[in-house]
Amino acid sequence: MEKAPGGTSVGVSDPYDYVDRCDFVTDEGKCRWAREHGHHDPEFANARSAENFRCPAAVGPDDEPRETPRVSEQESGEQCDPRADEVEWDWSDCPHFRCRNRDRECIRCGLEERRNAFDDSRPLLEEHHLSYGESASEDELSHEITVFLCRWCHAKVHNSWARIDDDAAPDPEAIAEQEGRKSQEHSEMGFESAADRYDSDDE
Repeated sequence: MEKAPGGTSVGVSDPYDYVDRCDFVTDEGKCRWAREHGHHDPEFANARSAENFRCPAAVGPDDEPRETPRVSEQESGEQCDPRADEVEWDWSDCPHFRCRNRDRECIRCGLEERRNAFDDSRPLLEEHHLSYGESASEDELSHEITVFLCRWCHAKVHNSWARIDDDAAPDPEAIAEQEGRKSQEHSEMGFESAADRYDSDDE
């Protein structure tokens, strides 16, 4: 499995298996990074600008959503240049790709977040990196890929024996914590008139 910089497991063999889309791709399949941050990489930005900022990993050559992944170089026998406008890319081909999952539930056991707005108690979910922004090799692209794990699954994954794709149910302690927060939400949302409150105080 892939390892974090500290040497612990991240729980997956291929982080890109958990990518839906790049954070910088618009609903129209355009590259927002090239528009907003292109001065950091003019060559990349100019290539995207020449293609009307089309993202080669998100759309096909006719600006239609890509339904199937491109044939790999090994299968086609052709060498593909990830900067060439006439070829499709995998997410891993893009030098500025980033994917941070925003679904507020644990990707491993499905536990949903219940934030406690009335105190600073620890969140049920924590951001977990499948891939980090700094690569060990200069020849290798490095991309930030994150998902959410509940605190209990997060600990299990970093203890090196659990995988993200395990068929796991929420930990009993996690369910108890979640139910406690639900109960608190319901009590806070309950309506009590001022008259009832004052009467109870007088008693």
